[in-house]
Formats: sequence, C-alpha cells, structure tokens
Amino acid sequence: MSEDLKGKVALITGANKGIGYEIACQLGSRGATVLVGARDIKRGEEAANKLRLNEIDARSVQLDVTSQKTIDSAAKQIESQFGKLDILVNNAGIISDGDRLPPSQVDIETLRHTYETNVFGVFAVTKAMLPLLKKSTAGRIVNLSSGLGSLTQNSDPNYDFADFKLLAYNSSKTAVNALTVILAAELKDTPIKINAADPGFTATDINKYQGHRTVEQGAIAVVRLATLPDDGSSGGFFDEDGVVPW
Repeated sequence: MSEDLKGKVALITGANKGIGYEIACQLGSRGATVLVGARDIKRGEEAANKLRLNEIDARSVQLDVTSQKTIDSAAKQIESQFGKLDILVNNAGIISDGDRLPPSQVDIETLRHTYETNVFGVFAVTKAMLPLLKKSTAGRIVNLSSGLGSLTQNSDPNYDFADFKLLAYNSSKTAVNALTVILAAELKDTPIKINAADPGFTATDINKYQGHRTVEQGAIAVVRLATLPDDGSSGGFFDEDGVVPW
C-alpha cells in the first residue's frame, strides 16, 4: 500500500457504493483515513468494514446531505476525532425519475428535489466542513459534476450526449460548477483548492448501470483533484483527459 496520503483525513459523501466507494478505496489504499459518508449508517458501516478488509483505515459517518442535523453532527464527529479535514469529496447525487420527461414537462418538485441533493447538499456540506479544511495544510475539495453540466457541450448538437437533456440533473451540475468557481475565488488566498470533476458516463445505479465506464475509471479525475500538489489549479472543471469546457 502506497503511503503518500498517510496522516490525511478524507470525507466522501455517498461513499457506501458506486464511484464514492471506489474513491474511498483509492484514497485509502494510498494511506488516507477515509470517512465513509452514508445516509444509512448500516450501509456505511458495511462499506467501511469492506474497506478495512483491504487494510484501509476506514470509518463510517452518518451523513445525509439533505439533513443539516446529520451534516452538523458529522462535522462535530470529525472535529473531535481528528481536529481537521484534508479532503472533502462531494460525491452524493441523484437523478429523479421525473427528470426523464421532456424538459418543459418536468414537475417543479422534481427540480426542487434534485437541487436539494445535488446543489444545496453540496453547499451545506462544504460550508460545514470549511472550518476543518482550513485547519489542514493543504485542504482539497472535489465536487462531482458531469459533462452534462457543461453549457458548451449542451449547446453542441454533435456532443456525444446531446440527446440527454435532463432539465433538473444537467442544470444542477451547471450550478455545482458555478458554486465551484465562486468558492474558489473566495478561497484563493488559502491553501485550499476546490475543483469540479466529470467522472464520465460511469456504470452506477444513478443511471441504472447503463454507463460504459467502470467505477475505477470514474474515480481517476476525482482522486487526481483530491491529491493536487500545492501548485495545482483551483476553480476548474476537469475529467481525466484535462479541462472540460464550461
């Protein structure tokens, strides 16, 4: 096991399965203590146990990104156990079934429900964890975005996923990108770096396993951004091949 992240503490939301679990696995295998954020504490503990079987220092943290109470409780738990946080990966996200309709037919509640997790949840967790990230010598925040959040790509009729015009999901990821840029500007004079990552069309339950990429591939850009050197970029949008257009 590589130990280049020894002593680092990483929190990943929605980490009991899919890309989140794989990110926890990759960061943990490099020596980080990984905190498996999960809405269901039982599933979080099962995931942490699996990681521990691979000699990874993993702990479960009950964290529902739509519940301020669990967010505050997680922040207190991390502060009392570690006194800091080095890496935050805002991975938890949803696609609502109601989002698969033509955009003009989407119910307003579908939009609200999607934003509650994908946008407000990202902001609420980031805000709560910032005091702990500021105690790190090199805090890193990675927001899981999507190529579907790119306005440039959405405007291109030749884009590979031009037919995927999910009003709530796509626009929620555009909002995540905006959040990333704006927070990066605020944090520019700190050691904290915040970036958005596009994992690509990865096979997970969010897309009913239709994606053509593995979770191992989906985690590449995220882990890279979570472990950026001191001269790494902040306020950007990247996939594993480089910059993704806004």
